[in-house]
This record gives sequence, C-alpha cells and structure tokens, in this order.
Amino acid sequence: MPRADDVLTELVRTRGPALVAYAHLLSGDHAAAQDLVQDALVKVFRRIRRGFEPDAAEAYVRRAILTVFLDDHRRRARFAALRHAVAVPDEAPAIPSVETRLDLRAALGVLGPQHRAAVVLRYYDDLTVPEVAARMNVSTGTAKRYVHDALRRLEVVLGPLGLPDDDAPEVLVIARTHAAQEDA
Repeated sequence: MPRADDVLTELVRTRGPALVAYAHLLSGDHAAAQDLVQDALVKVFRRIRRGFEPDAAEAYVRRAILTVFLDDHRRRARFAALRHAVAVPDEAPAIPSVETRLDLRAALGVLGPQHRAAVVLRYYDDLTVPEVAARMNVSTGTAKRYVHDALRRLEVVLGPLGLPDDDAPEVLVIARTHAAQEDA
C-alpha cells in the first residue's frame, strides 16, 4: 500500500492543474481556486483511511473541493446576514458588461454558488441531474431547478445555448410514437 505522502505527491504532480481548473470553474478566481484545492487536499489527506489507493485520491479531492466551496459560501452568507449589525456596508462589486467580457467565466460569475456548482457538475463533470443532486446533497428536483435557472441566467448573458432540455417535449412525443408502433 502506498504511503499517504507518495499518493499526495503523485496526485499534485499529475492532476494538480486539472484540480485547479475544476476549482476555478466553481470559484471564478484563480487564487481562490488554488486555495480551494489546498483546503481540499488538507481535508482529504489529514486522515488517510486504510486501503486508500492513488486511483481514488482524485475523486476524494474533487468531492472535497465542491464541499469546501459550498461550505465557504454558506459560512459567508451567514456572516453577511449578521454583519450589518457591526460593520459598514461595502459597495456592491461591479458586474462586467456583456460587451467587455463575453465569455463563459464572466457568465458563470453572475450565478450564485449553488447554481454555479450545479452547472459545473452537470456540464463539466458530465453528471446526470440525480448525480448532481447526490453530490450537492439536495433533492433531484432542487438540482434540476438549479440547473434550469442557471441556464436561463447564462442565456441572458451568452445568448441561446442550444442545450437539449432534459424534459424536452420532443423526447416524450418520440417515445410515445415509438411505443405506439411497438403495440401495433
């Protein structure tokens, strides 16, 4: 069985850039992405279980990145709800205009953390909606709503995305027609 230090070294050497890229999609900032990966690595490797194999290390770290990202957002949201009692309000950050920054990163920046995580899991990790729900620890309907709302917001910034809708009526019509032909 490989030592935890060897597994960590190999993971960072071979998959480090991919992990940072994944975290960057969630956070929208390269420095924050590096911090997310660092926090996830610490979380995963501080207590290695018996039988921990190098092949599973990346999956554990990716899951930890998502968890750290969502937990950090929840923590900041709770603090923001209480901060008004003790702090002077900050100015709202300027959202880049579509004309000056029409790209996916800017578009993802307009999404909230839950919506952003749902879109990244659905289309970057290529997970199904039930898998997204399981990863985010929410119901399937909630995950579906997050993805749907996020896509509508992205279309406002990027224009029509041309993505197939999971509940597209055409699919139901084709399924019904095919079933009717089989019964005949």
